[in-house]
Amino acid sequence: MTDTPTTPEDLTARERTDLFPLPDETLDALRTRLVRRAGEAGLVDVAYRTIDTPLGPLLLAATGQGLVRIAFEREGFDAVLSTLAAKVSPRVLEAPRRLDAAATELEEYFAGTRRGFDLPLDHALSSGFRETVQRHLPEIAYGRTRSYKEVAELVGNPRAVRAVGTACATNPLPVVVPCHRVLRTDGSLGGYIGGLDAKSALLSLESSA
Repeated sequence: MTDTPTTPEDLTARERTDLFPLPDETLDALRTRLVRRAGEAGLVDVAYRTIDTPLGPLLLAATGQGLVRIAFEREGFDAVLSTLAAKVSPRVLEAPRRLDAAATELEEYFAGTRRGFDLPLDHALSSGFRETVQRHLPEIAYGRTRSYKEVAELVGNPRAVRAVGTACATNPLPVVVPCHRVLRTDGSLGGYIGGLDAKSALLSLESSA
């Protein structure tokens, strides 16, 4: 018994894709069209992309209000995206072009040609005292550091040293919101969401500029 010849018309869409794969440029064009149409239809509340940096890959995510999350690979990108879906909106889609400005500014920062960021920020993942602290962190100048105690005084609550540490440790926008510039009173690094090697590298980058 011989098999009946199969033509492309006899196959499902998935089978046609497996047997006759589309060129990468065609897939990219289709993906771009999907993202554009989803945006036009108001179906994308959180756009994201990844970029390569000297600290390893970073996940960038933004809402219509601004940059909402920067994550290190060690945090688990899938877990970060799940949290965004749960806490911000389930309408999460990879849409790199919507994060071009953020990607460019971060590239300039890591190249040593940018000392401050001009990006709109969305603080949806923070609230209360943590948000207050995180909004003040950009006041610490490039290449300078402050202690947790000094930041507590800066935000008007000198006794809240431990709470300042928590706010820095849970900062959803590391690098852009420079919690890496906050150290212990004795000058030691303290903690950092990206790991102490990353914190040390950022401080070295800024001190050498």
